[in-house]
Amino acid sequence: MIIDAWSDIVCPFCHIGRRHLELALEQFEHADEVEVVWHSFELDPQAPATTEGPHLEAIARKYGAPVAEVEAQHRLMAQQAAAVGLDFQWEQIRGGSSHDAHRVIHYARSLDLEQPVTERIMRGWYSEGRAIGDRPTLVDLAVEGGLDRAGVTEMLESDAFGIDVRTDEATARQIGIQAVPAFVLDRKYLVSGAQPVETFLAGLQQAYDDRGTEPTPRASGCGGGCGCGAGGCGSAGEGDVCERPA
Repeated sequence: MIIDAWSDIVCPFCHIGRRHLELALEQFEHADEVEVVWHSFELDPQAPATTEGPHLEAIARKYGAPVAEVEAQHRLMAQQAAAVGLDFQWEQIRGGSSHDAHRVIHYARSLDLEQPVTERIMRGWYSEGRAIGDRPTLVDLAVEGGLDRAGVTEMLESDAFGIDVRTDEATARQIGIQAVPAFVLDRKYLVSGAQPVETFLAGLQQAYDDRGTEPTPRASGCGGGCGCGAGGCGSAGEGDVCERPA
């Protein structure tokens, strides 16, 4: 059973959702029959490599929200992250583009190093205040994840793997994904947002039990999850597990 997952490195809810899925798979009795395929999704494809100034203020300006409200939301996300063993240092966040980071992850996949490289880049942004849009910083993180410095530097100086990022994003648009994280189970069930572990477990079981059947679209939308932009994420309502053609 395939799980296609769309996320962005610079989305806190994506980190939490990824961890919730991992915990759900640890409890799922058929986990050895599940393959998770991660896909790129840039929250702000037009973002500069790095941004200046306080990150929370930039988020507040983008969404027209008070800085205090944005700060309270990030404090809550940090609590949710800590509850599942993640360290979200929101006060150290460095904004900017995630495009090169996604290219590096696709490059790492081609060398069977996707997981350690992804985890190192994610931890750098999420917990260490590293600016992943800064190429020297990104190269250092990629090397710490297992890539060769010369190889990753040469790749970043080219356009390599940019098509892979764009293809992932085009596929997301084609099937109606506009917010991340988004998890499509067995090509027909969508879990949107950083849902609780129990919700992932229910979705996994439903998708596993219904393998080989045709989906019946629901009348209600599958929205929810995380509405994100400029490197910041804000809750966009209730997530859902629902049937939809993929």
